[in-house]
Amino acid sequence: MSPRAPAPLDEAAARALLEEGVAALGLSLPAATLDALWRYAGLLVKWNRVYNLTAIARLDEVVTHHLLDALAVWPWVRQERVLVDVGSGAGLPGLVLALVAQAEESPLVVHSLDAVAKKVAFQRQAAIELGLKGFHPWHERVERWRPPAPISGIISRAFARFDEFVALTRHLLSPGGHWYAMKGPRHRDELAGLPVDVVTRVVPLEVPGLAEARHLVIGEFR
Repeated sequence: MSPRAPAPLDEAAARALLEEGVAALGLSLPAATLDALWRYAGLLVKWNRVYNLTAIARLDEVVTHHLLDALAVWPWVRQERVLVDVGSGAGLPGLVLALVAQAEESPLVVHSLDAVAKKVAFQRQAAIELGLKGFHPWHERVERWRPPAPISGIISRAFARFDEFVALTRHLLSPGGHWYAMKGPRHRDELAGLPVDVVTRVVPLEVPGLAEARHLVIGEFR
């Protein structure tokens, strides 16, 4: 007999999970930003019923697997000026990072690329409803996209193997820039086939409420 899935938390408990998780990550976000993250979670759940944006449909799991997972990488990307989120799906992690940047009055600009039109349509609507500035969704494949400004960082989550990620995007990255790949426990074999001019380091992440090993692979040119 397979184990029974845990019952979903009610909305109040899921909201508390978000606020406690943000605090556990050491982030000090204003109430307006917490409200915006919560509204984004609600929009994602609502749109997902019709458009199948993500496999995760429960509100409490959206908080842990999407919002807190994205927020966990903020300390490593906050110094970037122009960040591209490749294969962003419903806007993860790019839209969440743009919300934090706006709260901190950071100059970070986020470009969010996805090849699926309905996912980009959701991102655009969410950005409008949340009053999000500095966030630009693009319905485009990364191979064909030409950035409007030099790119200092490129991030992805569940997009491709790290070596493939680098191969597909290296034409976009400015000298001194960084790749950021959000990974689970199995990623070591993805680093074996990298070009000799790319070096990496792996940062373990702790995502509150998520009992899964998470890592951030950071790459740059030698």
